[in-house]
Amino acid sequence: MTTNDEMRPLHVGVIGCGYWGSKHVRVLSGLPGVEVSVIDRDDDRRRGLEAAYPIRASVADLADVLDDLDAAVIATPPLGHYPLAKACLEAGVHALVEKPLTTTVAHANHLIDLAEERGLTLMVGHTFEFNAAVWSLAEAVRKPEFGKVRYINSARLNLGLYQPDVDVLWDLAPHDISIINRVLDSRPTSVSAWGMELMADKPDVAYLNLRYDDLDVGACIHVSWLDPMKVRRTTVVGEHQMAVYDDMAEERLRVYDKGVDSAQTADQSQIPMSYRHGDIVSPFIQFNEPLGLELGHFVESIRTGTKPVVDGRSGREVVSVLCAAEESLRTGGWVTVDYDSNVIDLRERRSKNAPSPTAPDSQNDPQPSAGA
Repeated sequence: MTTNDEMRPLHVGVIGCGYWGSKHVRVLSGLPGVEVSVIDRDDDRRRGLEAAYPIRASVADLADVLDDLDAAVIATPPLGHYPLAKACLEAGVHALVEKPLTTTVAHANHLIDLAEERGLTLMVGHTFEFNAAVWSLAEAVRKPEFGKVRYINSARLNLGLYQPDVDVLWDLAPHDISIINRVLDSRPTSVSAWGMELMADKPDVAYLNLRYDDLDVGACIHVSWLDPMKVRRTTVVGEHQMAVYDDMAEERLRVYDKGVDSAQTADQSQIPMSYRHGDIVSPFIQFNEPLGLELGHFVESIRTGTKPVVDGRSGREVVSVLCAAEESLRTGGWVTVDYDSNVIDLRERRSKNAPSPTAPDSQNDPQPSAGA
């Protein structure tokens, strides 16, 4: 039997309607049984969305519409995520928060506790976990013929897209951390990070190394705002096969039946290795827009009361890794990932132009933060 709550339209507010927030507005407007409001200080931006989509309410301040919302998507710069999500959850509003969920583990824990206490859905925008190519990559890696994973290398590079309130690790690496966690079905135990401040007062090029001790696997992530090519690629090397997920390629996933084996040889002038070269398989992938799948899942979780696949705890795991990486940048060594306490608070680095938590400003978020 259909309940009145299931028949009633779900009123979702998008807080911060910049590049990525406007995409949320587009997708949510096309979902059945969903009404969308926009919350942003930029009048012109709101007027543009009002002209393009059926907008229920358009306001500059969250307080003007909060009491009328069922759910909210928070797509502001990261320093606003915690206070805005806290305000929503305290008002009984379900929340999907773009990555990173928060900038401290303590804040992530608080949001998780608030959601559980009030029986609300808390979801984080790890959009690539709704990418069919990532699902296929995880499936390929877990097949017996792939063999034990030896290491993973991931690159997320582009020219520009500088963010106002976080460095390149906090902006881009959440995607790769969540992808690798999904593929390995695990989480890193320790990290080391190295970065360079080339065009800004914070790292705009960085490398992050992850150790998954339970699997004896290492992973390396290279992120950059200063590269001539847009690269979105993850390579997984196994004992018997190798797989490359390239989000910029027509064939997003390729599985290579090739590898290197140790070989005994009496000729000391030869490298004691043998190389295998087999077939290259590119499985068919039925592609649907990941953001559409993510938001559809968010709405379904609210309506059914089921736990979302990418919940607050998933977001906290990624935040924990980023906090440890921040500590590694400071100390120059390996740092054990602490999944329970507050490691670093990026609010201390808030600039005078950072957005107010109560009145999100998309102009401080002109480039894609979640969809990079």
